[in-house]
Amino acid sequence: MTGIYLQQQNWQSAEQWLNEEVVVVFPLGAAAKEHGPHLPMNTDAVTANWLAEQVRQRLPVVIAPLINASFYPAFVEYAGSISLQAETARDFIVESCLSLAAFGVKRFYVINNGVSTERPLGMAQTILQKHAVTLEYLRLLNIVEQLPAGLFQQNWGSHADEHETSLMLHIAPELVDMSKAVDDGSEGEGLLSRIRGQGIWSESGVYGQATLATADKGRVVAEALITKVIDDISGLIVKV
Repeated sequence: MTGIYLQQQNWQSAEQWLNEEVVVVFPLGAAAKEHGPHLPMNTDAVTANWLAEQVRQRLPVVIAPLINASFYPAFVEYAGSISLQAETARDFIVESCLSLAAFGVKRFYVINNGVSTERPLGMAQTILQKHAVTLEYLRLLNIVEQLPAGLFQQNWGSHADEHETSLMLHIAPELVDMSKAVDDGSEGEGLLSRIRGQGIWSESGVYGQATLATADKGRVVAEALITKVIDDISGLIVKV
């Protein structure tokens, strides 16, 4: 049985789906966050929505609308990047879940396509527990650690890098301009910065070696993501 998109239903249909047994899945990915000169600013949103569709095709879940902004302090120096306070991002998640919990939903999963986003998600998880509501979410760095040894060659990085660019070459190659891909961000520590000496120095916004990316590598990342997300959500479904 496949799932549905909440936003495509009428309210009567939504009422039939929203109950104590269903898992509601929120894709979370920035619609406006820099990803270097070679990737669009909605890279996170594209990836989160793509993963949500893979889930919908495989599991009887309700896919809620994309959460397209969150806590992204590392990117605020780059034009167009939108970042919320952690508490604002937390409250949006909590109130969205509680809105649907009013109709019986007790289990939520966030397809989290970020790292700094884990802070507001963790805070939201604690609050929702007090309402007898379960919130789980994808932890991206765990996926990277599980990828086959030797597949990726980059020596540093975790943003708009070999991993992320490869994934986009696999799922949305038409959005990638490899002629503009660069290796950047090898100097400094902390948040990304366009100013040398004030963090991880990256004039391009890339943190890693994007030039090493290939679609074949991206397929491996995509398969690992699908497996992890499906396993996570399946674990929630059986907890009835």
